[in-house]
Amino acid sequence: ILYSLATNHVKRSVAPTEGFNAICINTEESQMEFLEIGGSESLRSYWKMYLPKVLLLVYVVDSADHARLPVAKQLLHQLIQNNSTLPVVVLANKQDLEGAYCITDIHDALALSDIGDKRKMFLIGTHVAEDGSEISSSMKDAKELIGQLVLETQ
Repeated sequence: ILYSLATNHVKRSVAPTEGFNAICINTEESQMEFLEIGGSESLRSYWKMYLPKVLLLVYVVDSADHARLPVAKQLLHQLIQNNSTLPVVVLANKQDLEGAYCITDIHDALALSDIGDKRKMFLIGTHVAEDGSEISSSMKDAKELIGQLVLETQ
């Protein structure tokens, strides 16, 4: 997803992020630096180390992996519990796969209603299409929203 947001083109990968990826995304209004940290248990300790330095949290879940959504919910709520105003953008990825939960189901599975009224919170269904193609309109919307949120928090 990070590569797709940065280049406006799809680089399809079925493997989750292992380790760290850093990338700079330029928009007409700003230049944004992103740090992507994988979700494996061995990397989760790094999340709390970097979280106090971020302007917004982009949290990606696999809409088709129903079994891992309870853990994704628990981790998301733990991440944001100490910062009631940190904006959160949840990307419900892989919406194009058969059996993927719809946005309403993702909202319920992650208990997003419990996140609080003080924070800006967005849930966007995304997918990456054919390798090398231009990103989908939902990914373009996500990129625009993230850029706007970053500008508002600076």
